[in-house]
Amino acid sequence: MHRRIHDFIAIGLGPFNLGLACLTDPIDDLDGLFLERRPSFNWHPGLLLEEATLQTPFLADLVTLADPTSRFSFLNYLKSQGRLYNFYIREQFFLLRNEYNQYCQWVTTQLRTLRFNRDVTRVDYDETAGCYQVHSRDTLSGELRIHRARRLVLGTGTEPMIPTCCREVRDHLVHSSAYLEQKAALQAKPSITLVGSGQSAAEIYLDLLEGLDKHGYTLNWVTRSPRFFPLEYGKLTLEMTSPDYIDYFHALPRSTRDRLMREQKGLYKGINLELINAIYDRLYTLSLNGPVDTNLLTCAALEQCHYNTANQSFELTFGHTEQARRFNHRTEGLILATGYMPRASDFLAPIEHRIRRDDAGRYVVGRYYSINAHDDLFVQNAELHTHGLVAPDLGMACYRNACIIRELTGREVYPVERSVTFQSFGAPDNSVFSPERTCEARRPTDA
Repeated sequence: MHRRIHDFIAIGLGPFNLGLACLTDPIDDLDGLFLERRPSFNWHPGLLLEEATLQTPFLADLVTLADPTSRFSFLNYLKSQGRLYNFYIREQFFLLRNEYNQYCQWVTTQLRTLRFNRDVTRVDYDETAGCYQVHSRDTLSGELRIHRARRLVLGTGTEPMIPTCCREVRDHLVHSSAYLEQKAALQAKPSITLVGSGQSAAEIYLDLLEGLDKHGYTLNWVTRSPRFFPLEYGKLTLEMTSPDYIDYFHALPRSTRDRLMREQKGLYKGINLELINAIYDRLYTLSLNGPVDTNLLTCAALEQCHYNTANQSFELTFGHTEQARRFNHRTEGLILATGYMPRASDFLAPIEHRIRRDDAGRYVVGRYYSINAHDDLFVQNAELHTHGLVAPDLGMACYRNACIIRELTGREVYPVERSVTFQSFGAPDNSVFSPERTCEARRPTDA
């Protein structure tokens, strides 16, 4: 066991905790350690399509919105690679996903607090020392280690969401997160069906559409959504990714928050409009040579999924959500672009009594990302139900990390924005916004 007690240990190393590592690096009086079970940083490798881009501008890198002067900025990365002028001339705010991944990998080579190949197996609490004990196994040597810290930051990420009806056959299907490694095998099949309608589904559909003539498969794209809806990207809508909206959303009753998250999917789960248009344009071009062997279907909810080992095909049953009709479908290849769910963290079982959860088993996340009364357990991207659509947004990661660092240090190392929007989200105060005041302001003065 390491006798040293760190100020904090962060578990998991996706973009959010990597950003925390960057922002805590220059703070001399803050001692942190980052543990990651993977051998290196690699962000969604199954979806690193050549032309795929982020849905946030390049300023939403790991550090800039908290510290524009940081040496870990994306622009500094470009300068170090001799690519700054290339990026300038390209005049494209949205990074290629591969480029963002390479940037994050470059950042990991600059930090001394990161420990890869460390699989956290158990966390308990030492009441005498007043600290957490994090047990981990070195995935290369098998060596067991124990590190201690006053606080923890959980960034364990998400895992593929598989619909209940598909779980018994999950070994035969492909989740979108593993698309690239399974692409060749899929394209060798007579038919491929893609279920889902978000950005990843659209990227995969266009990629498979390009190979339609060469490989000769039938390509189907099915979603329960009423349309292939675009991501809302108006500037006043973007103001909802702000501290102001978090304040408003977090204070709402739980039932209201849950309803809003169902209604607001178009704000964070939609498809880039340019990609939707590119798909249509490609379909139009292909149709010049005759019917395109593809089918696009909306309002179709997947209800049953069976795998027939005899003919190596899936037998699917869908329900049309508007016509209330059921229909069957057979396909040899099945891709689920059904999103992600919070990753289960079994290693937290020994400290479960220190964690606040609601009656649905979700973390009760405080305004500043703590999940317990002691304010010594924090989460990254596990607060969609309490903080709203900003939780998975790369553009709000710096704000969340600035808040967590303020909680860790007791001071505002990075200025934490408090009001950045032109609009108000809650009901106005009558003393500020009232008919009486408006009428008084408009009443002409006596001559």
